[in-house]
Amino acid sequence: MPEDRSLRIAIADDAVLLREGLVSLLQRFGHTVVASVGDPAALLEAVPPGSADIVVTDVRMPPTFTDEGMRAALALRRAQPCLPVLVLSQYVEQTYAAELLDSDRGAGIGYLLKDRVGDVARFADAVAEVAKGGTVIDPEVVRQLVAQSRRPIDRLTPREREVLGLMAAGRANGSIAQALVVSEAAVAKHIASILVKLDLPQAKEDHRRVLAVLAYLRSGGTL
Repeated sequence: MPEDRSLRIAIADDAVLLREGLVSLLQRFGHTVVASVGDPAALLEAVPPGSADIVVTDVRMPPTFTDEGMRAALALRRAQPCLPVLVLSQYVEQTYAAELLDSDRGAGIGYLLKDRVGDVARFADAVAEVAKGGTVIDPEVVRQLVAQSRRPIDRLTPREREVLGLMAAGRANGSIAQALVVSEAAVAKHIASILVKLDLPQAKEDHRRVLAVLAYLRSGGTL
């Protein structure tokens, strides 16, 4: 894509002043804003296949102001795998950020933090870079994602996660062994490894099991 190509850009941000500021800024650089919306439902409706060259979206939007914008971006990428997406937010939504980065199949991807964008020309360059298939990620986003990947819970093997999930469901060792078709000795060995990998303090085994389950639940595990 030529550097000076006029892009068709869809913008989603619930903050009206910021959204209109982005519209004005991008138009000043010669681009066309094909959609300017304030909620994820409107974004999904406003970007049918082939209508935009790139989507610029916030993470937290109505109705709950948690992760609606990010989930809308992921939905668009699933429906349109080649659609470039630039997330522009105050927050690093770690769970979905990793998923969005994993969705890169040659389409551009970007994640910038609003408070760290200090030059409008560089921002415009970032939009153009993502639109042509590049990747632009704020170093702070990378730092937080790397930190998340180093959580103790991430040290567990898939089998240890299965065991921990069954522990969280209230299963005793014998029941876990039956569910996984292994011996109770194997289950005990997995649990010992789990307790070590989670860096749990020395205490009675029952107490350490409770702490392990809490770690599992805090990591987003479901019963």
